[in-house]
Amino acid sequence: MSHVPEIRKETVFNAPIDRVWSAVATAEGIASWFMDNDFRAEKDASFTIQSPFGPVPCRVAVLEPPRELTFTWGDNGWVVSFLLEEKGEKTAFTLVHSGWGDADEIVPGPGPDQTQAEIRERMNNGWDKIVLEDLRNVVEK
Repeated sequence: MSHVPEIRKETVFNAPIDRVWSAVATAEGIASWFMDNDFRAEKDASFTIQSPFGPVPCRVAVLEPPRELTFTWGDNGWVVSFLLEEKGEKTAFTLVHSGWGDADEIVPGPGPDQTQAEIRERMNNGWDKIVLEDLRNVVEK
């Protein structure tokens, strides 16, 4: 069996770090480019993201303003991190989606069951648009 590699999206936004942090670490900010949620900026806080496939339980694992927000995604070991680095008036932003299992491992879901590899591929493509277009449009407006 092969282990599914993490997803990593890196970009630089033409926006100050505080604006990017507000977009990725507040409920209103996250809803503006990602999905509706009841996020609370507190370590260990539980929250829910309203995905197209139904509510996803999450928990804040790391909260280090304005540099890192890491949270668990669902009950399958996935972890999403937003990493920010100030670059003058710009912000280097990295999304890391990790915690994937073996490529052939089946993940039950609301639709047809899929393997970790299949879901990772779909999410990798989704993160491209979400980070490189949707988030960029919010923070650079």
